[in-house]
Amino acid sequence: MSSRQEEKEQRRQERLAREAAAAAASKRKRLLQIVGGVVVACAIVAGVVFGLAGGGDDDSDVSVADVAAAAKQAGCEYRSLPNYGQEHEDKEFTAADYKSNPPTSGAHLPPGLEAQAGLYAPDNEPKIGSWVHTLEHGRILFQYRPGTDEKVVSQLESLFNEDVKGSGGAYHSVLMQNNTKMPFAVAAVAWRHYIGCKTLTPAALDALRDFRTALVDKAPELVP
Repeated sequence: MSSRQEEKEQRRQERLAREAAAAAASKRKRLLQIVGGVVVACAIVAGVVFGLAGGGDDDSDVSVADVAAAAKQAGCEYRSLPNYGQEHEDKEFTAADYKSNPPTSGAHLPPGLEAQAGLYAPDNEPKIGSWVHTLEHGRILFQYRPGTDEKVVSQLESLFNEDVKGSGGAYHSVLMQNNTKMPFAVAAVAWRHYIGCKTLTPAALDALRDFRTALVDKAPELVP
């Protein structure tokens, strides 16, 4: 073979090698695109499933059914109630204005007059119409009967200060003396739900804890 023919053959082989390399690269790129699309699709599906399962903002695996079971085991009363309204009225509300005791929904004081999260000293608790409004914002209210022993209040305060959702403690909660003459020694109240206990036993504390975990931030108006 002449040198000219050899040179021509070499160039042909180099061209074929380049074309083969380009084809292989293109194939790898298409494969990566396919894999990437599958991963994204799986992530989207997983996100939807997680959201439907109660994920997203709620990092809890505690359900309302779990709360009901814990309440029963502790000898407490758990109730899930209808929405009895959420109108704003500038008036002096009393327990008689509500269909449950403690109230879980109903007309309440206007925006700006809602109770803020925190600890309230006995006889300095928010007005009824004020704390019903804060339920509408997804808060949990821990309440105790007037005259409750300081040891019980201290246990509720420890519960109030426990970490929730990585907040470091006292997340979207209120601790206050009840002012509706509720038939319980202690209670936890959320929008449309309450749990009330005749005594604060370790099992009752667990049930109150489950109540907050399951129902905090579950209300018509979620306020940060």
